[in-house]
Amino acid sequence: MEPAQLLQVVTLFMFCLGAAVGSFLNVVILRLPEEGKSIVFPASHCPKCQTPLQWYDNIPIMSFTVLAGKCRSCKAAISWQYPLVELVMALLSVALFRKFGISTPFIIYFLFCAALLVIIVIDYYHQIIPDVISLPGIVLGFGFSFLNPLITWKEAGLGLLIGGGILSAIAAGYYVLTKREGMGGGDIKLLAMIGAFLGWQCLPFVIFGSSVLGTIVGVGAMIQQKKGGQTMIPFGPFLSVAAMLYLFFSLEINTLMINYFTRPA
Repeated sequence: MEPAQLLQVVTLFMFCLGAAVGSFLNVVILRLPEEGKSIVFPASHCPKCQTPLQWYDNIPIMSFTVLAGKCRSCKAAISWQYPLVELVMALLSVALFRKFGISTPFIIYFLFCAALLVIIVIDYYHQIIPDVISLPGIVLGFGFSFLNPLITWKEAGLGLLIGGGILSAIAAGYYVLTKREGMGGGDIKLLAMIGAFLGWQCLPFVIFGSSVLGTIVGVGAMIQQKKGGQTMIPFGPFLSVAAMLYLFFSLEINTLMINYFTRPA
């Protein structure tokens, strides 16, 4: 097989792998916020009529398309979240393969991106970041630094300590000034997890980038909801998106930041 053909085959495999994992992530997203509910049992079923799904109705992306977005049994509409999460995870898998190849960093950051994708959707719908993801994520991120050739354990350790500390300080300052909770503990633990996986070097961009994204979306939400300063939006998705951007474009981002801060006055 020619190298170009082999690359295409492996890329297709990575796409399918990501889509399959995305299908499982949908189960996690649906069940994890419900206290005491297993993410393994029962098997996948229609949330409306509870009919168990056959294997041919549970093929990532394809089944949704074939069924025209409706349950085969009760014809209830299937949320676009399902194929979207599967597609995003499939594309992330391909992007990680293209960046890292089949390597230790690929495995580490595949898990990292899967966790961030779950956090994005759960925080969007429920305004919570489950500790069962972020706390083990902090430990795993630091532990993986001993196997990850891209960052050292010192960079990971500083990342989790500084990341958690910065948001803790911001949250405390906001509360002192406004007497309102402006940032949840979940965001603090999430930034600590991001710092553990990406190292302390990511923090300036992740904080700045997520703030810019949050401001843009927040202004739109204020206009739509007409609640002014009382408008509440989850911050976890913006932290997660900024972390993914840094993961894939760290070289370009660091170059831009260095050029900006070192340019002549």
